[in-house]
Amino acid sequence: MLLITKFFELIRYKNLLIIVLTQYMARIFLVGKGTSILDSILDEKQFLISLSTVMVAAAGYIINDYFDIKIDQVNKPHEVVIGRFIKRRHAMLFHQILNVSAAVISFTLGWKVFAVNVIAMTMLWFYASVFKKLPFIGNFMVAGLTGASLVVMAVFYTENDLLINIYALFAFGITLIREIIKDIEDIRGDKKYGSTTLPIIWGIRKTKYLLFFFMVGFVMAVGFMGFALQNKKLAYSFLLLGIPFVYLGFRLYFADRKKDFSQMSFWSKVIMILGVMSMIFV
Repeated sequence: MLLITKFFELIRYKNLLIIVLTQYMARIFLVGKGTSILDSILDEKQFLISLSTVMVAAAGYIINDYFDIKIDQVNKPHEVVIGRFIKRRHAMLFHQILNVSAAVISFTLGWKVFAVNVIAMTMLWFYASVFKKLPFIGNFMVAGLTGASLVVMAVFYTENDLLINIYALFAFGITLIREIIKDIEDIRGDKKYGSTTLPIIWGIRKTKYLLFFFMVGFVMAVGFMGFALQNKKLAYSFLLLGIPFVYLGFRLYFADRKKDFSQMSFWSKVIMILGVMSMIFV
């Protein structure tokens, strides 16, 4: 039981549940307008899309921790799973099984879904092994991969694909902000093992300024797109999300300890969930 529990911790099962929630919300309220909720939930193709996406994400979490064992022993020693509860070679085997399974499932859904997932697998490998330690590139890649969990739906369900891609952009933006916050939180371990993240190169103060810029620009951009599409419900939903962003900015201004940035990372995830829930109203 301990091994099973630690495996689910390794693959970040809570984050995987958020991915599933996001995709099914999009299927029900964006793609499935005019059809019954039950039909959308029982859609076999949607189940396969979500299953393959979750497998790719889980494999990504495993390979990320595989390459980050030393850094994690400094930043979050009590959360290290690989090397303590799961052997390194077993972790790599799980990673490969998940990726191959996801590729096979994706292939049955068409070449576009297959292409998106294979690109995601490749990017996750290079992110974990190379780009994570570089400034901004790693943050950008993770944000892009988060958005890809909705892009893969847009390429399969062409109905309301523009609306789905706007939410993919939202997921990209909030994830980019959260990843930079996590870099500030993990600055101690990253610096010890030679990473060159933004907080290490620029310092925490300049990185905060960048985060403020992203927060303001992001809310304005998605709100503007809503008005440009003449979808007032979408525009107002995203503008209302500016309220928790103001709170996040307030917390960012006064944050100076690891615990503060950890809490901000949590609130970023809350904003992500609120954004997903706004699909009900658009």
